[in-house]
Amino acid sequence: MDVDWGPLWLTMQLAGVTVIVLLLVGTPVAWWLAFTKSRIRTMVEAIVALPIVLPPTVLGFYLLVALGPHGAIGGFWKELTGSSLSFTFTGLVIASSFYSLPFVVQPLHGAFESVGKMPLEAAWSLRASKFDAFLTVASPMAIRGFLSAIVLGFAHTLGEFGVVLMVGGNIPGVTKVLSIAIYDHVEVLEYTQAHILSAVLLLLCFAILTIVYTVNRRLPIHVS
Repeated sequence: MDVDWGPLWLTMQLAGVTVIVLLLVGTPVAWWLAFTKSRIRTMVEAIVALPIVLPPTVLGFYLLVALGPHGAIGGFWKELTGSSLSFTFTGLVIASSFYSLPFVVQPLHGAFESVGKMPLEAAWSLRASKFDAFLTVASPMAIRGFLSAIVLGFAHTLGEFGVVLMVGGNIPGVTKVLSIAIYDHVEVLEYTQAHILSAVLLLLCFAILTIVYTVNRRLPIHVS
């Protein structure tokens, strides 16, 4: 019995790159949501949370249209690079970033709100720049939020199916991630291979969540 582990490694790569992208994009968004008084805050929060309630196939369809050669994002990318975004690993990263966005932004948003403005104002009074205050004061105090964001974003990306299938298809070595590989095995009644891959994914997600809960309990709680 041969088990192809390629989809597992591809899935791990996808989850890792997606988390990095989401930390770069989601951190400023979460920071803005935590401290802004803008009237559009509620609308932005709703947009961020939309992937939680929206069916993955619906989100995947619109992302496929946007990333296609005639879409707003895909068309610009094709003019710039001459290649397509749909059915590529890069396209999967973009789609996964949209799909897992709330699982990174929301923990960070809550963590930044818990920090509050008092520690930041104290740092500013000591002539620290806003960026220095973020790095040396807010970030250490929000470490639980960062850890939860990384783990939840990573774990959520591991289990993607509908979005990656719509945007990436089923190309071995390029877009065939673990969830799609499991579906393929089930479809041809290869239950043994499906069991093995499913068990690996189950144990991996369980281990990740166990680690984050354990570490979170050992980390100090900062109260502003």
